[in-house]
Amino acid sequence: MALGFLLTSHNSAANTTALTPHMAEYEVYYGSIELGRARYILEAPEGNLFKYRFDSDIGLLMLSDKRHIRSEFSLEENNHLVPMRYSVERTGTGPSFREQAAFAKAQNVVHSRYKDERAKFPYDTELFDPLMVQLQFRLDMEANKDALHYSMVKEGEIDDYDFKIVGKERVNIDSGSYQTVKFEVVRDSKKRQTFFWMAPDLSYLPIRLSHFEKGSKQLDIKLLNYRFEATTPTEQALNNEAAPKLESDNLESNKQG
Repeated sequence: MALGFLLTSHNSAANTTALTPHMAEYEVYYGSIELGRARYILEAPEGNLFKYRFDSDIGLLMLSDKRHIRSEFSLEENNHLVPMRYSVERTGTGPSFREQAAFAKAQNVVHSRYKDERAKFPYDTELFDPLMVQLQFRLDMEANKDALHYSMVKEGEIDDYDFKIVGKERVNIDSGSYQTVKFEVVRDSKKRQTFFWMAPDLSYLPIRLSHFEKGSKQLDIKLLNYRFEATTPTEQALNNEAAPKLESDNLESNKQG
């Protein structure tokens, strides 16, 4: 952690929401082998423009995979997020590729480009991009919504995802002990199972994700550290007021362990 960040308890996140500017860093494992790290950063909004980013750098032996994902979106009433632009850049072992999507609400169309393939889809207010939909999911959980169905533009197609709540569970990992809600991705077959755990006390920040293939754990992602900014930007965004940049002297930080 950079100098100037204050170590605080989980109670520091009591007044946050999923749209409070924050950073979360994760360790990525294949079985018990550490592959690398991934980081999410939600910047303070510029008026009603939010920017969310994901960066990962993982590798095993001679294999490597680096990804940089960016999402820009706005906030409407009832905590509904509206995607604007989305981009992915992947480099490493094997073919590199880029993906882009532009949500043109005024033209009632969504433009998509995955690798060298272009596509167009009708604009829909319930259509998200794969990155910012995670924040929409967290907002919906904070609002106690029952329907956990989401459609998103992904790799040149529209994919539909359904989730179900498995129950409450305490998760103990190296970074700390967290009271969580456990979710499962709904699939027709049990050959592939994905579970993830989110902490309600941290505005449903993801704590852990585990993916299984034919009953064997293939991927395990665990929260390493996180920090929240001291103020919540939601009302500022709705009022179209510019919020301060994500700077160390404006942040509360939290690193467990």
